[in-house]
Amino acid sequence: MKILFIGGTGTISSAITRALLEQGHDLYLLNRGSRNGEFPKAPAGTPVKEIRGDINDEADIAEKIKGHNFDVVADFITFTAAHVERDYRLFRDKTRQYMCFSSASAYQKPPQNYLITESTPLANPYWQYSRDKIAVEEFLVKKYRDEGYPITIIRPSHTYDERSIPLGVHGKNGSWQVAKRILDGKPVIIHGDGTSLWTMTHNSDFARGFIGLLGNSHAIGETVQITSDETVTWNQVYAAIAAALHRPLNAVHISSDFLAATSDYDLTGSLTGDKANSVVFDNTKLKRLVPGFTAKVRFDQGIRATIEYVLAHKELQKEDPEFDAWCDRVIAAREKAVREVRGD
Repeated sequence: MKILFIGGTGTISSAITRALLEQGHDLYLLNRGSRNGEFPKAPAGTPVKEIRGDINDEADIAEKIKGHNFDVVADFITFTAAHVERDYRLFRDKTRQYMCFSSASAYQKPPQNYLITESTPLANPYWQYSRDKIAVEEFLVKKYRDEGYPITIIRPSHTYDERSIPLGVHGKNGSWQVAKRILDGKPVIIHGDGTSLWTMTHNSDFARGFIGLLGNSHAIGETVQITSDETVTWNQVYAAIAAALHRPLNAVHISSDFLAATSDYDLTGSLTGDKANSVVFDNTKLKRLVPGFTAKVRFDQGIRATIEYVLAHKELQKEDPEFDAWCDRVIAAREKAVREVRGD
């Protein structure tokens, strides 16, 4: 197939790009060229093809894709309705399938049922990011219904790769500072009591599901969530990270509301509007559309590989003293409150 990716070097898209090149597809990546060093290495004779440009420069991109028609166009970086409106103008007559990434965070919060399917209502009053994704979906569904625009909407949840440790609470510089706290024997914050249910999906598993939807006529007009079938608690997530670091876990549980109220980070959205909720994803639709799909990477196995990679790459170890100090203050405040309530 002749495929165009807008993006192609992110957590999700890099694994898909790598797998498609291994399968010998005719793959184009449209991006600004700022991360070309991160292009997945292609097998001999199957190079990735680049269209360099800013997707937001619509006139320039329209000129550069003249003469091209694609079996699939997939945009990994659509965050607002304006983004998919632009894509619609650019690609409506140039692709047999337009694939757009929404988010599982768009599902109803708080959920009425822990079991999440594609028919779960969309409503998230806590996170603008999620409301923007809902608007993206609404535009595309209308174009499909009114004009037959060949859409497939993908809803990923928490997907990780070898470059970043997936967490519930971290600072602006990413996840390394939490790993460093574990390595240094410092206490680590887990939101809530750590028993809420969550799903971590390795990007290689996501890629298998996604590739099965490419050029799949049964996926046109559909919305599909792609996640692992494994459900873990946040206590299990952090315990697996500590085990991979070969250190004991000193966990301190703090309510999500308190964390959001005391942080400069957008924890209201990412916790109250997402990770603080217990969810289990039902992948029945994905397995119907992609027979034989199964997630293969268990979280404790995947996180070991991630930890090994991060420890071996200093450039991924971005310290965050501001976040570190915030953790210390929050934990100290909790300890003080405990002492005061107990009358110590």
